[in-house]
Amino acid sequence: MKTLWELINSPAGIALIASVVLYLLNRLYAAKPLWQQYEGTIISAIRTAETLVPDGTPNRGLAKFDAALKFVLQVFEARAGRPATLAEKAALSEGIQIKHNQLDASGQMKSSDSPQAPELDAVQLGQRYAETK
Repeated sequence: MKTLWELINSPAGIALIASVVLYLLNRLYAAKPLWQQYEGTIISAIRTAETLVPDGTPNRGLAKFDAALKFVLQVFEARAGRPATLAEKAALSEGIQIKHNQLDASGQMKSSDSPQAPELDAVQLGQRYAETK
């Protein structure tokens, strides 16, 4: 027992313990939620659901969420080659809610309730860009 204690307290032992702890912390820090791996798909699903669900639909928000979740689950199942588990479905639905709120807060969501700026074609965008220089 004394030899083990001396080995742990040696510079090499301390360095080994520190290396193991750092390795484990890096693994923990690098682990991303499942939905972040599908962030682009989630954004596409949200935008597609915004256009597919008509304005007069009852429970429109829930219908948009359901359409987005179905789209994301189809992509997930195609990539993984298996159906999503309940935990994976929960993580993906959480990601849809998070990204929707982020897009909405940043003003990137087109909502029929809020007035929209007129859409510009490429020529008009080029002219506006040239005016800012």
